[in-house]
Amino acid sequence: MKISASIYSDKQRDLRTVIEDLIEHRVDLLHVDCNDDLSVFDDIKQIRQWTDTPIDLHIITETPEKYEAHLKEVPVEYVTFQYEQLPSGYQLPKIEGKMGLAVTTPTSIEVFKQYADCDFILIMATVPGQSGGVFDAMNFGKIRAFRKKYPAKGIHVDGGVNGEVSFILRNMGVQCSVSGSYLFKAPSIGHALMDLTNREHDSHFEVKDFMIPLAESPWVRESNLKMEPILKAIEKGDLGFTLVIDDEDGLSGLISNADIRKGLLRNLDDFNKITPERMINRNPIALKESMTVKDMLREIKKVPFSFMYAPVVNEQKKAVGIVTFVNLIKGEL
Repeated sequence: MKISASIYSDKQRDLRTVIEDLIEHRVDLLHVDCNDDLSVFDDIKQIRQWTDTPIDLHIITETPEKYEAHLKEVPVEYVTFQYEQLPSGYQLPKIEGKMGLAVTTPTSIEVFKQYADCDFILIMATVPGQSGGVFDAMNFGKIRAFRKKYPAKGIHVDGGVNGEVSFILRNMGVQCSVSGSYLFKAPSIGHALMDLTNREHDSHFEVKDFMIPLAESPWVRESNLKMEPILKAIEKGDLGFTLVIDDEDGLSGLISNADIRKGLLRNLDDFNKITPERMINRNPIALKESMTVKDMLREIKKVPFSFMYAPVVNEQKKAVGIVTFVNLIKGEL
């Protein structure tokens, strides 16, 4: 996951000193907040003389048309317009770089379909313009919903991104997170960047805050354990497995593509001998919904083999969702 450093969050030093510090620590992008202030283009011109690090411009304005000429004169790699301030019916300009649409926490991702030509969405997880705000857990659901609806589009997140949130966002497949006060309030930018890419953190969120809930997970009832519903659940879930739950939502186990393959290999002489009951992994690694990120990582480290997903259960051992690690692995490469 790329880190976009919010350059105006450092109130103590001049702009050039801030930029040079960020360049030295090899941040991925330079995030420039523009609250309806055309003078930011003067800053961008200066930055272009100091570095070729990509610029990530976020514009909040009710008169976006006045920015079109400046974007042609001073092109940047990423431009995002804040949805809530855009006039009704406004068409975003064509630019050389990538275009994004920013939305606040209360705004539904459904508005993105009006701007489907955009390359990415920027989810504002705190109040826009508020430095040092707390990440709103509601946005985990928005990220998951957007990823499902627009799998080819990028997801950027701005606001409240600390080490713990960064880990969760990487696990959810977010491509870029904006960091401001967290970077500059740390003992050093290097220290903060190390923490943003670390794998273990002090925790405030629980697994239930960012898991895929049962309603969105692949599952079949053990009372209806037949090959057709099993295969359909795996196909629809597109994760390579399905949970098996009883009539009270208790976790009975799971069946993966590997379990089906092993069943076929055991019965190559007669496929009629294959029974779904024999394919169930009755003792999968399961996570409790009340686990913190740190608890989850400690539990994973105990397991002597690699795995890509895990069911999530509540205190009554009922299935409530799943956690997958596919996006995290991709992001760590």
